[in-house]
Amino acid sequence: MTNDTALKQHYDTHGYVVVPSLFDASEVQLLRNTTDQIIESARGKSESDSIHDLEDSHNPKDAPRVRRIKDPVQQFDTYGKLARNEKLLSILRTLLGTHVRFHSSKINIKSAAYGAAVEWHQDWAFYPHTNDAVLAVGVALDDLTEDNGPLMVVPGSHRGPVYDHHTDGAFCGAIAACEVVDQIQNAVPLLGPAGSVTIHHVRTLHGSAVNQSTQPRPLLLISYAAADAWPLMGISDFQSFTNQLISGSECTAPRLEAIPVRMPLPAAEFQGSIYENQRAQQDRAF
Repeated sequence: MTNDTALKQHYDTHGYVVVPSLFDASEVQLLRNTTDQIIESARGKSESDSIHDLEDSHNPKDAPRVRRIKDPVQQFDTYGKLARNEKLLSILRTLLGTHVRFHSSKINIKSAAYGAAVEWHQDWAFYPHTNDAVLAVGVALDDLTEDNGPLMVVPGSHRGPVYDHHTDGAFCGAIAACEVVDQIQNAVPLLGPAGSVTIHHVRTLHGSAVNQSTQPRPLLLISYAAADAWPLMGISDFQSFTNQLISGSECTAPRLEAIPVRMPLPAAEFQGSIYENQRAQQDRAF
């Protein structure tokens, strides 16, 4: 789906789009090589750090088992350049408008045979803004197949309720499975060859199962927002915030929309990543 009008219409209606093979083989190989090097650098580590979020089954004496690379766009030039690639920016302008701000990034590795699941959630629960012109881009570093734990979304859920992501009085980053048991029956997997891009709205209900296949499913996830969408949790440094603008000009008059919000507070009992946050949720779908 490359026609701008069709892409925007599908996104607005369903809360997601897939753009097949946006990046070519050489671009993907560079991303893979960098990712492999970062994973290898976790060898011998006994606990997660500012770069590596380790699988529960990781053993420092064995080959590294990394479930997430943290903040890749901010920490490594290869991903930083990709986040500002003009092919990607053109799509972002179609969906968000001329003025676009980078928000955050991560790579969910989903290694073959054991890559961890992510429970059903909405990104909106983690970083609510003054309006919901916010989305997440997924760049496939390997093929996204039915079997390797692809991202699954519930079409149209971005126009539905904002679900509670709390348990026992604290944020946990996951919706109780009983709350969405009917909705997830309609979930669709986002599939495509390496180099494809998935995009989902900040309020779209999504999750992914354990990778039980023999093929890894690393997915570089980059979140963006319209420049007039300001984070409700505040900003710590205005200059750094402005430096994250990747298209258009700064906006100091946030656009306010009447959208339900549940703040991610009190903070999750387990910190470090969504995988840690979700440990507290006992009613799980995966």
